[in-house]
Amino acid sequence: MSKSSPSNSLCIVGLSGGVDSAVSALLLQRQGIPIEGMFMKNWEEDDTDTYCHSQQDLQDVIQISNHLNINYHGVNFSKNYWDLVFEDFLAEIKKGRTPNPDILCNKHIKFKAFLEKAMSLGANTIATGHYANKRCIDGQYQLIKAKDNQKDQTYFLYTLGQKQLSASLFPLGNYIKSDVRKLALEAKLPVHSKKDSTGICFIGERHFNDFIKRYMKPNPGIIVDDNGRTLGEHQGLMFYTIGQRQGLGIGGIAGGSEKAWYVAEKNTDTNELLVVQGSSHPYLFHQSLQTKQLNWISGEEPEAITNCYAKIRYRQQEASCRIEKIADDHWQVHFKEPQRAVTLGQSIVFYHEDVCLGGGIIEQRG
Repeated sequence: MSKSSPSNSLCIVGLSGGVDSAVSALLLQRQGIPIEGMFMKNWEEDDTDTYCHSQQDLQDVIQISNHLNINYHGVNFSKNYWDLVFEDFLAEIKKGRTPNPDILCNKHIKFKAFLEKAMSLGANTIATGHYANKRCIDGQYQLIKAKDNQKDQTYFLYTLGQKQLSASLFPLGNYIKSDVRKLALEAKLPVHSKKDSTGICFIGERHFNDFIKRYMKPNPGIIVDDNGRTLGEHQGLMFYTIGQRQGLGIGGIAGGSEKAWYVAEKNTDTNELLVVQGSSHPYLFHQSLQTKQLNWISGEEPEAITNCYAKIRYRQQEASCRIEKIADDHWQVHFKEPQRAVTLGQSIVFYHEDVCLGGGIIEQRG
C-alpha cells in the first residue's frame, strides 16, 4: 500500500474491483488527472469467497492499479457500515418495512467516510463508478441523470449535498454500459469481462431469508385476503415486501379467481399478511404518500413543488406529482396517477427534467 504523492489536483477513485470503477479510473487518467485508487472493505462478518468475494475484489483492484500504474490504498469501513447501515437495515426490517441499504451506504460510507479518508490523504476530489452527472450553475451544484437511462443511479445518490457533489466526479455519466465494456476491453483492463455485482454485499448470492434468520427470529403468522379469509401461514413479515408475488405458498380458492396473489399490506400490530388477487387490485395502488427525512440536494428547502416527477423505486419510470410540506420534516406527495406497491421504508426521489432534486423515506401511504 503506497502513500499518496502531494498534488493539488489529486483524485482518489473508489475501486471496487469491478469494470465500472476501473474504467472511471482509466478515463480520469486519460484526462491527465493525477489519480490513486482506494479499496473499501465494508463487511467482515461471514466474509467468504462464497458470498462477498472481497478477497477476490481486492486482488482485482491490485491488478487494475498495476495495469494503470497507480498507487492504491486499502481501508476498512466495516464498523462504520455495521453501525450506520446494517443496524438501521435490521431495525427497519423489524418494523415490517423495506429499507434500501445501498442508499445509506452512499450517504454514510462512499460519500462521507471515503471522502474524508481521501481528503486526509491529500486528495481534493473523489470519483466513483456511478452512472450519474453533475453540473454547477451560479455556484450551485446539481445532480444530473446519466446518459444511460437503463443504468442511471441518481436514485441512489439523492442524499448527497453541495459539499459531496463539489468534491465528487462521475466519469461514467456520459457513457452507456456497452461502451464502458468496450473501453475496458480495448484498454486490456484485467476485469473487462468480470460479471457485474448484484444485490447487497452482506447478503451476496445466498438466500435472503436464510441470511436474515441469523440476526432475527422469525415470527410466523396468518395470511389473510381482503375478505378476511385465512389462506395460510406466513414465515414472518420481514420476509415479504409490498407487491411481492413469488414465495407466498398459497393457491387459488375453490370457486374463486385463478389470478395470482400479491402482498398488499403487512400489519405489524396483528402480525397478519394481507394478500389480494390480480396485479391491478385497488389495494395495491395509492394516489398519495407521506415522506420524512428529506434531503434537498440544493440545500434549500421549498415550501411546495407543484410540478415535478418522482420514483418510488429504482426500476420505475418517474411519475408526475406535486409536493407540499405539512409539518417539520414531513411532506405529502400527491400523484397524478395512482402508484402501484408504495412500500414503507423505501425511498421516494424527486426530479425536474434531468435534475435530481432530492428525496426522502416513505412513511405512510395515502
